[in-house]
Amino acid sequence: MSAAQPPGDGAHQLLVVIDPVARRTDGESVRIAKDVLSAGSHAKICLPDGPEEFARALSRRGGRRPVVVGDDRALRRAVAQLYREREPDGSVLSLIPVGTAAALELAHSLGVPMGAVAAARTALDGAARRLDLLVDDSDGVVLGALHIPALSTLPGAAGAHTGVTAVWDTCRNLVRTLVRPAPSAPAAPPPTHRLRVEADGVLLNDLDHPVESVTVTSRGGDGGLAEVVIRPPSADPVTTEAKAVTVSGADFRYRADIQVGGPVRTRTWTVRAGAWGLMLPAAAGG
Repeated sequence: MSAAQPPGDGAHQLLVVIDPVARRTDGESVRIAKDVLSAGSHAKICLPDGPEEFARALSRRGGRRPVVVGDDRALRRAVAQLYREREPDGSVLSLIPVGTAAALELAHSLGVPMGAVAAARTALDGAARRLDLLVDDSDGVVLGALHIPALSTLPGAAGAHTGVTAVWDTCRNLVRTLVRPAPSAPAAPPPTHRLRVEADGVLLNDLDHPVESVTVTSRGGDGGLAEVVIRPPSADPVTTEAKAVTVSGADFRYRADIQVGGPVRTRTWTVRAGAWGLMLPAAAGG
């Protein structure tokens, strides 16, 4: 690989914001990304210690194009900040993915190169692609997929017993196992919940029809529509496209990309067409 050329008078003006989790997770990839970006641009390096400093650094970027070094959470945090500034024409950023595979699923699905060198070169010489954004009525954002599953138990309920109670539970289970073989239990039906789902004002599902899950997925930059999929327990999924989706019902939680939200009783997600830009390899961005 040839060495990057020193920046000239027309070099990129970049703001490189390095998420603290990335620095702890893979310092070597962070160093490589800094070297490539600094060699090919006039890069200002920021090392925020937390979300507030992260947001403050982005808000003070001036004319510099932001480059985020981190995982999917850092990317979502950056896009949310740019959206709150209501500057869609300037909300083009780059991502240098640093983190575990599970924490980079969104970046991978968006087409961001997974290697530090390739991602840094894309930040310098890639092409900006305008992408749709799902925005809820509390200004929360979804870059990829929104998922509303039915939960059999609240998150964290399992393993809540500790101390003497936990020891007693363990002994009781052990005695049951030794006294008689455990009977094979019939497969439990999947959990469901009752949700009212409307797409562009059209009722797709009402409270008297339980569902296993609802999924809303941004379709990228093709027309400002989201795909809505409702999965009932014993029927084919109901699928449609819409610009706005409203979900109502008893307290429910949802997963926006990798961030868990709720509980809420009603929430509306609206597609903002081309609301943000991401630097991708030129072939992918064109």
